[in-house]
Amino acid sequence: MSPTASESILDGFRTNLDEESWGTGVHFLGDYFRTAIVVIHQLPCIEETLWLRILGKGRVQQQAIDELEALPQNNPLRFKAIDLLLNLKTTLEFNQNIDEEDRNLIMRLSPIYEQKLAEVKQEGIREGIQEGIKEGIQEGIQEGIQAERRNVIENLLRVRFGSLDAELKAITEALLALSPEEFTPLLLQLSREELLDRFL
Repeated sequence: MSPTASESILDGFRTNLDEESWGTGVHFLGDYFRTAIVVIHQLPCIEETLWLRILGKGRVQQQAIDELEALPQNNPLRFKAIDLLLNLKTTLEFNQNIDEEDRNLIMRLSPIYEQKLAEVKQEGIREGIQEGIKEGIQEGIQEGIQAERRNVIENLLRVRFGSLDAELKAITEALLALSPEEFTPLLLQLSREELLDRFL
């Protein structure tokens, strides 16, 4: 996958289009390679390509994020993609050498982050009410926030190490005891062995 690809690059790989079966943006290499180059900015603006267009750059990515926000609240694609985008925002914020494009992406994702926090708080309130008055609304809010923090921790572990095995799951509870400001740099900077040594 590539955000863009010039004609000279595509010609250099001697790619072919199969627009009848695949539409635009998917350039196939020779038959024996069984490989294609997906040029994200050439993909059609349809829901089926939304996941890929979010990985694009500049205007293509901005449009994909706009389309994502416009999806209904209960759409599973919207829910999953927003979670992944917020994890990306967190990762970018802790990057030391951030460029202008990433800075713009963080600014673009900030309102989505605020909306997601509001949704989590609302969900927490609903859960608190369902559990009963004695449990209280505050507990529901805290559970919603804790679930979101667990989700962020587990997603960062998956991004860093490829999967969430039993050892990494075992340190999740210890990481939850820390604030986001404390656990995020640790998850981004420490190796797997350092994390296990520190929290197991």
